[in-house]
Amino acid sequence: MGKMTEYINWSEVEALVETKHDNPHHILGPHEVKEGILYNVYFPDAVGMEIVDDINGRVFGLCRTKVKGFFSGIIKEKKWAAYRLRAFFEDQSTYEYLDPYAFEPIMDSMDVNRFNAGIHYEVYECLGAHHRIIGQTEGVVFAVWAPNAQRVSVVGDFNNWDGRRHPMRRLEYSGIYEIFIPGVKIGDIYKFEIKTREGNILIKADPYANQAELRPNTASKVANLYYDWNDQEWMKKRNKVQAKDKPMFIYEMHLGSWKRPKDGREFYNYREIAPLLVEYIQEMGYTHVEFMPVMEHPFDPSWGYQVTGYYAPTSRYGEPKDFMYLIEYLHKNEIGVILDWVPAHFPKDSHALGRFDGTALYEHQDPRQGEHPHWGTYIFNYGRNEVKNFLISNALFWAEKYHIDGIRIDAVASMLYLDYGREEGQWIPNMYGDHDNLEAIEFLKHLNSVMHEKFEDVIMIAEESTAWPMLTHDLDKGGIGFNYKWNMGWMNDFINYMRQDPLFRKYHHGELTFSMVYAYSEDFVLVLSHDEVVHGKGSMVNKMPGGYYEKFANLRAFYGFMMTHPGKKLLFMGQDIAQFDEWNESTSIEWNLLEFDSHIQMKQYVKALNTLYRQEPALYELDHSPEGFQWINCISANESIVIFQRMSKDEKDTLVVVCNFTPVSYENHKIGVPYRGKYKEIFNSDAMEFGGSDCLNTTLKQTKKEECDGRENSIRINVAPFGVQVFKMVPPAAKKSKKEE
Repeated sequence: MGKMTEYINWSEVEALVETKHDNPHHILGPHEVKEGILYNVYFPDAVGMEIVDDINGRVFGLCRTKVKGFFSGIIKEKKWAAYRLRAFFEDQSTYEYLDPYAFEPIMDSMDVNRFNAGIHYEVYECLGAHHRIIGQTEGVVFAVWAPNAQRVSVVGDFNNWDGRRHPMRRLEYSGIYEIFIPGVKIGDIYKFEIKTREGNILIKADPYANQAELRPNTASKVANLYYDWNDQEWMKKRNKVQAKDKPMFIYEMHLGSWKRPKDGREFYNYREIAPLLVEYIQEMGYTHVEFMPVMEHPFDPSWGYQVTGYYAPTSRYGEPKDFMYLIEYLHKNEIGVILDWVPAHFPKDSHALGRFDGTALYEHQDPRQGEHPHWGTYIFNYGRNEVKNFLISNALFWAEKYHIDGIRIDAVASMLYLDYGREEGQWIPNMYGDHDNLEAIEFLKHLNSVMHEKFEDVIMIAEESTAWPMLTHDLDKGGIGFNYKWNMGWMNDFINYMRQDPLFRKYHHGELTFSMVYAYSEDFVLVLSHDEVVHGKGSMVNKMPGGYYEKFANLRAFYGFMMTHPGKKLLFMGQDIAQFDEWNESTSIEWNLLEFDSHIQMKQYVKALNTLYRQEPALYELDHSPEGFQWINCISANESIVIFQRMSKDEKDTLVVVCNFTPVSYENHKIGVPYRGKYKEIFNSDAMEFGGSDCLNTTLKQTKKEECDGRENSIRINVAPFGVQVFKMVPPAAKKSKKEE
């Protein structure tokens, strides 16, 4: 013992025992000394310890020191290339393991510097838990950022959740703690035990974990994200498929309440739901599916918007590879995938990000900056490099590891304004005395610039409820850099318009037409999302006035106007079958309604609308150009009728759309048209097959040189009640050659 004690810093041993040591590798493991190799081991409950040479089978006993559980010994030869430790216990049992303190740091200084600067966009490959083979040793590297912690340990089933067993090494100048633990396997559960500066113990889930336990359990799981992807065809053409001159009709859905199994299980697995979902999406004609947040979250009624595991798909529906399978299955059937993503706030659950190392690490300390008064959640500190890195690399993670095609960012307005949801005196102005959140603005620009650089064909969508300017404008032109913005103004105005009794809609005509005043200020997605069918707002069909028949007729007019209005489209699940009840995350969509004609007809109607939308370039090709739309008549407020034309790059594809929002029909009604020729009605929401009165135009309509609506040419049509009708000019028949005659 004499020689050994010369090399042992007993103050370090004391710090180790008192769980205060932030660099245990400095004393534990093998160390070269003058006499040979000094081996120090700390195993709190052991009464004896041996070191076993795995190559030659030699055994060397380590001495028990004056500190319980601390063993030491010098082997007078070179360092053993491979060795095991054998611990002995009072009950005569033994336990063999590989020494985690025999390994050098894995994360290098370049990784650390990039992370500290906020530009390590693949930091998810370093932080978290990653299966590695180092030399001949298999295990898991754990790393976590906790700069203000006194000490951090990994705890799990593999060490009986004893924080004394695997304290981690603090990497220099970083606040990152790291350790390689041999023998830990894929599927093992773990957390980080953090000792704060005040001496309190926190047990935290891994912020970078790729998998988590099924709620209500909250531990992280070691995961393997390798997947042999087979969606290359989709990925190669994604840039063209998702171009702005292509159709986009998004089916928004909540995975847990779309369909539920009938065998007593709570949810379908990701793999099980894949063929069911693809069959429905293909039948209906949607181009994309948008999943409400799939990131791990503890509370079902949050719908996933209060995330605790940003890098882990929720275990409710299976494992990470199951979710990859679902995305691949959608891609192989040419369906794009958009994920809802929540960088605006996070919950205060004790196991999650809040006060992670005992301080306001991911959030602001001051509640005037760091807490949402409406949601009871924390707000990310967008001015801290490592926090920005956490979020930006997370968005890139879903694009890289899961091949997602788009990200819809939730609650952008709450990020942009320092006074969002706050009264006077409850917020702190920026450096200019204004309410703009300069750090959040810079973060969003940074995020979009990096995403466009690394994944130019991944679309970025902002859910922003105010008139913040230039959200979808290019970064080099002063914009924020999003591809699309949800058109909340159109949604609110048009829903309010359609709620009115048809008799009084004439007094609200501006709510019908106002959207075209700003339609080209941004690149918009028209949305009827989950937010519009919860919390007492009523389902879409129940927002409509009138009796049973009128509700369905109004809803057909609603959807028809939406589909012919400029902008990409989004519809929440259940609304395409006219679900009567509000959406409830705890139950399935009311698929049983498809036993009734009206709901079958509504489903067929939406399907027919989707077909029309995808077949007619005028409805999508110039969505974001004023050249794609022109009013023909927007002043017939008393009749509650609007008429407009949609154009594409080819003049022959021009459509004339007539929308009547009253139950009054008109015969022989004259409307102006853009060109001379014959017009055919190619769509009518009042068709009997959709549940309407069948007020159709079954014959071609020849123009007459009679001025109407400011046009030289006009046609006379039957205007259907609550009708959306689409007319297209029939190309003139080619003249026959003399030879053909």
